Amino acid sequence: MIGKVFVRRVSAEDAHACVEGLADVLIDCVEGGASVSLMLPIGREKATAFWRNVAADVVHGGRILLIAEDEAGQIVGTVQVITAQPENQPHRADIAKMLVHRRARRNGVAQQLMIAAEAAARQEGKTVLVLDTVTGGDAERLYQRAGWHRVGDVPNYALMPTGELCGTTFYCKQI
Repeated sequence: MIGKVFVRRVSAEDAHACVEGLADVLIDCVEGGASVSLMLPIGREKATAFWRNVAADVVHGGRILLIAEDEAGQIVGTVQVITAQPENQPHRADIAKMLVHRRARRNGVAQQLMIAAEAAARQEGKTVLVLDTVTGGDAERLYQRAGWHRVGDVPNYALMPTGELCGTTFYCKQI
C-alpha cells in the first residue's frame, strides 16, 4: 500500500524532466500485460523515446500530461488528454495512456487521474471526451463508475504485449 498520492499537470517546462519516471511506469505496465501500444520486450530506450515524443507534444500544446506522484515524489501513474483535434472537432479531446504502476493500484490513483483529466479538459473548453480500453479489462469498471458511456466494441482491434489479439471498447463522456 502506498501513502498519499498527488496528481498534477506537467508544465511544458517540466515535461522532459518527467521522462525517466514515466518510462518506469510504462515498462511496469507493459510487463504487467497492459495493451498500451507497445510490445514486449520493452526496453528502457523504447519507453523513454515514447515519453520524449509525448513531452514534445506537451511543449507544443497538443496534449495535457497529468502525473500522480507518491509522497517520495516518484511517479506512480499518468494519463494524457489529447487536445489537438481536427478543425471540425475543437470541442473534443481524447483520454489516452491511463497507466498506474502495479505497486500503486487499488489505491484510487486511476480515479484521481480521471477526475483531474476531466477537469483539465473542461478548462481547455472541451465538452466531449473519448477513450478506448481493452474489452473486459479492469479499467472498464473505473470508466463506468465515473459516468462514461460505452459506445461499442471492436473485436481483434489491437495486440496484447505478448502478441495475442484483443478487443477494444470505446467510451465517451459529455462534460
